[in-house]
Amino acid sequence: MNFNTADIAQEMVNTSEKIQRGYEVLNEIGDVEIGMTPKELVWSCDKIKMYHYTRETPAKCATPVLVSFAMLNRHDVLDLQPDRSLMKRLIEEGLDVYIMDWGYHDRSDRYITMEDYIDVYMNGAVDFLRKKHKTEKIHKMGICQGGTFSMIYASLYPEKLKSLTTYVAPYDFSTTKCMLYKWTKYIDVDAMVDTMGTIPGEMIDSAFGMLKPSMNVSKYFGLVDSLDDKPKMENFLRMEKWKSDLPAIPGEMYRKYIKDLFRDNKLIHGEFELGGRKVDLKNMTVPFLNVYATEDNIIPNDSTKNVMDLIGSTDKKVYAFPGGHIGVFVGGKSQKELAPAVAEWVIDRC
Repeated sequence: MNFNTADIAQEMVNTSEKIQRGYEVLNEIGDVEIGMTPKELVWSCDKIKMYHYTRETPAKCATPVLVSFAMLNRHDVLDLQPDRSLMKRLIEEGLDVYIMDWGYHDRSDRYITMEDYIDVYMNGAVDFLRKKHKTEKIHKMGICQGGTFSMIYASLYPEKLKSLTTYVAPYDFSTTKCMLYKWTKYIDVDAMVDTMGTIPGEMIDSAFGMLKPSMNVSKYFGLVDSLDDKPKMENFLRMEKWKSDLPAIPGEMYRKYIKDLFRDNKLIHGEFELGGRKVDLKNMTVPFLNVYATEDNIIPNDSTKNVMDLIGSTDKKVYAFPGGHIGVFVGGKSQKELAPAVAEWVIDRC
């Protein structure tokens, strides 16, 4: 291999200048903000809150939509920035949107259970909206783990929902196509919970990072080419800010989540119980839209799609999103195609 000394020297100069411009851009940007679509607090219970996204015009569908995200990360990724906001897009398409905020937990919350999350917090928020809007039923949306919890809720309280939409949600944990599903079969979750009380978000995030370790390296190589591009740097910093915001998970909820769902796959087998009640997916009779990401490396496609033959709903549809797990929320195709399609589906069932 031949090396041209002059070319190497020029490349070093160019890189040095790019780094200097990048330093200036970073100083100019300062801190970045996420979750900027206007919303107001309308309900709370313990550390759990529900916000209502404000609208300037009446919604096309008067029935409210309640969105629940996963608990490991904050819901702000659904409203990352104006041109990459699933929530803003759904509002623009005519929906009246509310969102659950699971809050930040500490060791004092170690005994919060899955029953608390679904029967108390989620059900309490749903009942608040039913009363506020003078309606018997609302629309429910859930993302990832929030989708799994929403499916359980819909199986227990179908009379309170007009429709259910879930995005990249895990239901069938029998698949061996994902290392995460394999690891959870062997971790000593009892020792983790009994020792720590709450599970640090950083610990769970490190497991996700090991699913595709090259991604953490490649993103920084690509960053060098964008150092002097302010819009791209702002995009990068917003995503990194969201990814680093990792709330702890209450231990008792995590124990049941891992043992009953990941390990024993009880929801799919018809053996899952919540508060002493059997959760029968055949009781989930509300219209159902199931969105999965074709290139998802976190939630295998089979884990999401396999629920379709087990639920009781006759009005059900699968939406294959061409992208990855996070792309469902922030990708350009999500804003341009997915959000309008989801909104249209919900409005048709308003």
